[in-house]
Amino acid sequence: MRSLIRRLFAAGAPPPIEDETWSAAVARLPWVRALDGPRCEHLRTLATLFLHRKAITPVAGLSLDERDRTALAALCCLPLLEFGEEGLHGWSQLIVYPEAFRVNRSHVDAAGVMHEWDDELIGEAWESGPLVLSWADVEADIAEPETGFCVAVHEMAHKLDALDGVLDGTPPLPRDWQRAWAQDFQRDFDAFAARVDAGDDLPIDPYAAEAPEEFFAVCSEYHFSAPALLRDVLPDVAAHLARLYGPSPMDVAR
Repeated sequence: MRSLIRRLFAAGAPPPIEDETWSAAVARLPWVRALDGPRCEHLRTLATLFLHRKAITPVAGLSLDERDRTALAALCCLPLLEFGEEGLHGWSQLIVYPEAFRVNRSHVDAAGVMHEWDDELIGEAWESGPLVLSWADVEADIAEPETGFCVAVHEMAHKLDALDGVLDGTPPLPRDWQRAWAQDFQRDFDAFAARVDAGDDLPIDPYAAEAPEEFFAVCSEYHFSAPALLRDVLPDVAAHLARLYGPSPMDVAR
């Protein structure tokens, strides 16, 4: 870890986050508090790079101080602890709304008819654009870190997924692992979606049945916030995510 930090500084990397600011972020975030020393320091390095490379833009009257921005950077970098700084490529802005926000959608159906509607969202990740979060929902996740939800992780999973140019629920991986991943995720997604369609009462958020990319993002949330539940319901998916993200901090916390 020290060797990595030295190389980053030698390459002109920004200085690390101030001790006081980082300590405040660690104290605020249950997932970060649960990390061991080396992983916490690695997260600090990633969060430093995040703050240097990404413009964090509060909108609609929201104000964020330095500690808020550091906490956001740390949350967004949790999924990169094993993947590394490559997960920051391809975008440059984090937009933060005070609460859930509305976006206008449109779709032309097979008959050529245009349909338009409004969606209310708590997060969004544009394939080659900004990541967008609701601050109220980020704070709600922090207040209840073991309920299966973490919107920052969800949207960062989409950013990892998009790195290979296709949003399909499979991030860039070594070929053999990618093949096994695609097989296991597709099988479990199909089975999960079938159970949702059948009206089964499932312990995993049914939004995961929307599409393979949402299945990956929702399961990523459970890896960080309810890993034991994910292992019980989707053991093969849980094993892949533990390899991608490293051990869940909520496992360590127990």
